[in-house]
Amino acid sequence: MDVHLIDGTYELFRHFHAVPSARDAEGREVAAVRSVLHSLLAMVRRGATHIGVATDHVIESFRNDLWPGYKTGAGIDPDLWAQFPLLEEALAAAGFVVWPMVDVEADDALAAAAAVAARDPRVTQVLICTPDKDLAQCVRGTRVVQVHRRTNVTLDEAGVRAKFGVGPGSIPDYLALVGDAADGYPGLRGWGAKSAATVLARYEHLDLIPRDYRQWDVSPASPAALSRTLNDQRDLAMLFRTLATLRTDVPAVEDVETLRWTGPRPDFPALAARLEAAQTSADVASARHR
Repeated sequence: MDVHLIDGTYELFRHFHAVPSARDAEGREVAAVRSVLHSLLAMVRRGATHIGVATDHVIESFRNDLWPGYKTGAGIDPDLWAQFPLLEEALAAAGFVVWPMVDVEADDALAAAAAVAARDPRVTQVLICTPDKDLAQCVRGTRVVQVHRRTNVTLDEAGVRAKFGVGPGSIPDYLALVGDAADGYPGLRGWGAKSAATVLARYEHLDLIPRDYRQWDVSPASPAALSRTLNDQRDLAMLFRTLATLRTDVPAVEDVETLRWTGPRPDFPALAARLEAAQTSADVASARHR
């Protein structure tokens, strides 16, 4: 069996910005939820059997206590924010397993579920469906891969190395150095993608990089300056690595067989009818001119 693990938060954002607004009979925006639901049901029609969806029920997590600049829910469009509970309700009614995360993030749930699925001999492949850079740390050979559903790009371990210049195990160290704007931490001054990849391809982890750049076996640009920054801000680098390291101790799933899609619940038809009846602005304008 293949196991598909879906980043529900990313999917909701993606569809919100990709489809026309549509409101139900009570005036609530539902277009993104409807589009995500159609997308996942299409996966089932194409043969997906075991699916888990993680969402950020609350955007803030324990990481906000570690770094004040970490991402928050500030600035999220109210019409998007209001669809999070509806997404969880609709997907659960459609028969999908949903993990609404509160103290940790959706990415942590995906990482934890991927680890469980990868250990199961019944599983042929684990497909983590998200473009988030931090999930690249979960890739293992060709058994656990990362899938960008919008671009139809799949990254196995070789693909991660080709994209970042380091293996999956070094991704948290890499992000600690270069930063992650989407998550709200800046990395270290002077360290870019090329220098981080060059050094970590040799040493793998921050802890193993010699403090004296003259002992380095690699030659990035401005090694003295890079070494000085890392030595001066080592504690900060370790903090950023903690932010980038996904938790695999989240109790998302114990048995992958619980992820098998067996069909919608009895309450799904009514909810689906409400979503399908939602009208776009074009629908309303057309009706007025009939």
